[in-house]
Amino acid sequence: MINKLIISVAESLLMARWRQTLVAALGVTFSIAMFIALLSFMAGLNDLLDGLILNRTPHVRIFNEIKPSTSQPIERDSVYANAHHFIHSIKSANSRQWLYNSGAIIQALKKEEQVLGLSPKLTAQVFFNDGSVEITGVINGIDVNAETKLFHFSDYVVAGSGADLTKIPNSIILGIELAGKLLANVGDVVVITTSKGEQFPLKVVGYFQSGLKEVDRTQSYATVGMVQKILNKPNDYITEIQVKLKDVNQAPALAKKFSKIYETDAEDIQTANMQFETGSSLRTLISYAVGIVLLIVAGFGIYNILNMMIYEKMDSIAILKATGFSGSDVNKIFSVIALSIGIFGGIVGLITGFVLCYIIDHIPFSTPSLPTITTYPVHYNPAFYIIGIVFSLVTTYLAGWLPARKASKIDPVIIIRGK
Repeated sequence: MINKLIISVAESLLMARWRQTLVAALGVTFSIAMFIALLSFMAGLNDLLDGLILNRTPHVRIFNEIKPSTSQPIERDSVYANAHHFIHSIKSANSRQWLYNSGAIIQALKKEEQVLGLSPKLTAQVFFNDGSVEITGVINGIDVNAETKLFHFSDYVVAGSGADLTKIPNSIILGIELAGKLLANVGDVVVITTSKGEQFPLKVVGYFQSGLKEVDRTQSYATVGMVQKILNKPNDYITEIQVKLKDVNQAPALAKKFSKIYETDAEDIQTANMQFETGSSLRTLISYAVGIVLLIVAGFGIYNILNMMIYEKMDSIAILKATGFSGSDVNKIFSVIALSIGIFGGIVGLITGFVLCYIIDHIPFSTPSLPTITTYPVHYNPAFYIIGIVFSLVTTYLAGWLPARKASKIDPVIIIRGK
């Protein structure tokens, strides 16, 4: 019975100063809405920026890195065993760049439980002949089906089709910037020259646009078999195996494992893209900081309004205590007022935040560097809404606790005597 009465009194006090109550609720609403919209947009932006690289980056890359020779002939000579060796201009060891027994490695990796899929890769440094000018470029030999499935290759082919590489012999997909340099249209034939001086005519079957201008200016794609033919290498000549995992967080540990088992170099995605993870973390941290500051500011607004309400309602509080309401009852009344403002403002803020996200998500965003993006990126994460409403309730409760505590200690005799 007393709880119903407390709620009824709180409602009366709220409606008696409904304009101030509305202002406080709107402060919470604005804070929650901006908190959700800001975090959702920033999370979507992080996904977009990371996706430009991470969608095209394997979780583990297995390859042979060219390294300087660690052992020199003079060090193996017993005559100079006890001497100090001063060796300058150490050259790379005469090690193979291709993966030895690549077929067996691929079969073994396919049996790994943590491996989602893999794609062999082969690169060739070539020159694209543009009349008398030679333009430096790289041809990536790929398994088109595996690249499309694991690394979204087809999403970045803006003209033609990636599948044409497997259907049309001696074909190539050019980076869109490289195609512009060569003035090569789909269906044209471009001539390349290898480092050994051999020339190959290749038919252009599409354009590739990654969104990174430097990449699109030099990169092109053909099948693994085509690049093996260009380099005059056997069918088992592979320089890299790209591995996609079921859990990307296992990449560092599995990279070390694969490197040890197959006696090759292995690089995990966290090491290869450390700067992108750092940037994403900083952007997210800034978004949370700004959102929390907005909620705290709204909390101060509620505190000021409740504080003023106490001073203006001294008579009402005194009468309540004189008629039998205890200090804890008065405390509950003002706590209910604060939480009511928080709940109402929080719910409206959640709805407003979602509407803002929906509007942002449908604003057209078109740029030649990002052909797959048509609207501004937004990430609808339920965690943002949960954090927003919880923080709203906590902030408004704390904002109402001090005024409620002050109201509970009012001595009704002093107030009534003063009147």
